[in-house]
Amino acid sequence: MSRLRIGFVGVGLMGHGMAANLLKAGHAVTVVAHRNRAPVDDLLRRGALEAPDLASLARGQSQIFICVATSEQVAAVVDGLSAALSPGQIVIDTGTTAPEATIATAARLAALGVQMADAPMGGGAQQAEAGELATLVGASPEVFAEIAPVAACYSRIVEHMGPVGSGHRAKLLNNLLAIGQAALVVEAYGQARDLGLDWERLYRVNMGGAARSGSLERILPPAIAGDYRGYLFSLANARKDIGYYLAEADAKGHEAGLGAAVRQFLDEALARHGGELMLSELLDPARRSAPAPR
Repeated sequence: MSRLRIGFVGVGLMGHGMAANLLKAGHAVTVVAHRNRAPVDDLLRRGALEAPDLASLARGQSQIFICVATSEQVAAVVDGLSAALSPGQIVIDTGTTAPEATIATAARLAALGVQMADAPMGGGAQQAEAGELATLVGASPEVFAEIAPVAACYSRIVEHMGPVGSGHRAKLLNNLLAIGQAALVVEAYGQARDLGLDWERLYRVNMGGAARSGSLERILPPAIAGDYRGYLFSLANARKDIGYYLAEADAKGHEAGLGAAVRQFLDEALARHGGELMLSELLDPARRSAPAPR
């Protein structure tokens, strides 16, 4: 694969590992700082360049990756890039955002001669650093052919799900499964502790049967050892993703009772603990026993 000039917006919890793997593969990566300089400075030490603003980052790049949390943030980034974008460039939204907003943004960029793909990932920050994400791409076949080798720098799986918007639709279903499983793990093992059941023994049984899941595997082994940050997915982002899923289901007339139950679980956790807490930290005995804020 030839060396590309790549812009990267959003080098936080997920984006840092992705950008680091792009650098490792030999691409010329330019980043832009936001709130936290630590990941930016680390990438600069690895050979990245830093742009002072979004317009400067946009100039001369073949592909521009955006890794932010919400559709509104994506729109704001595209606003900042637009004046400096050139025909033939590709903008890739790697976050989990609303499919209809993605389709609208793609149409807006197409008017500038710029192509777009939605390429959200399955996996967490650990998988991003290890280059083992699973990427679901919504794009034309031609755009997919161009971005797939780049996404493969940080992914073990890269799947073309269909036209623009399809990647985000698939990711919302993926996150319904992952977040729903995580919520079940938190509820089940919280009750297990209250009932005096041994987590390690219960985990061994679960892993030998149909209760086995990726969320269980990520949450429990660290939690058994006293580390409750095995699942680095914040309550705020989990609630946002389930909200997007439910809006999509409602727009299509689909039943989503289980999704609504997961949203209620997250709403209650958010009210008690705030959005920055990680899902797996709900199992921390100190969190479970803390009084709810008044």
